[in-house]
Amino acid sequence: MTPADEILDIVDEQDEVIGQAPRGEAYARGMRHRCAFILVRDGQGRIFVHRRTPTKLVFPSLYDMFVGGVVGAGESYDAAALREAEEELGVSGLPRPAPLFKFLYESGDQTWWSAVYEVRCELPVNPQAEEVAWYDFLSPEELERRLTEWEWTPDGLAAYERLRAHGAG
Repeated sequence: MTPADEILDIVDEQDEVIGQAPRGEAYARGMRHRCAFILVRDGQGRIFVHRRTPTKLVFPSLYDMFVGGVVGAGESYDAAALREAEEELGVSGLPRPAPLFKFLYESGDQTWWSAVYEVRCELPVNPQAEEVAWYDFLSPEELERRLTEWEWTPDGLAAYERLRAHGAG
């Protein structure tokens, strides 16, 4: 099964399930679905940043300060957050990511409910080559400097801006 064939729950503006569709169809038709975003910090508090591979269905080759992805049909946000974080980082035994907040991402014909989490990873990472073209752990200050220099995923940037506001609030 390819990523485009993965079945997703389709949701309404209140995040209630109204149907299901393959991921590729959901993306092509702009159907609202669910995603989990996980901010990963190492033992020194640095943030895992990566560049997506050119083969990704959405936002290929862009930088992201979150790991994560779509929530599968019938899967909880919490389960998806742990699964996605372990898959993308190439680790097992990660602590359960802590939920921070949810928001509705909307841009053009793209829309998804986004649950944002944070987790500390003190394990050695071995990121998935299919998902991650480059990675490093950056200090929060270094990440702030790179925000204007690198091209970031728009949904990740939207989540990060909300995270900064959430942290300040």
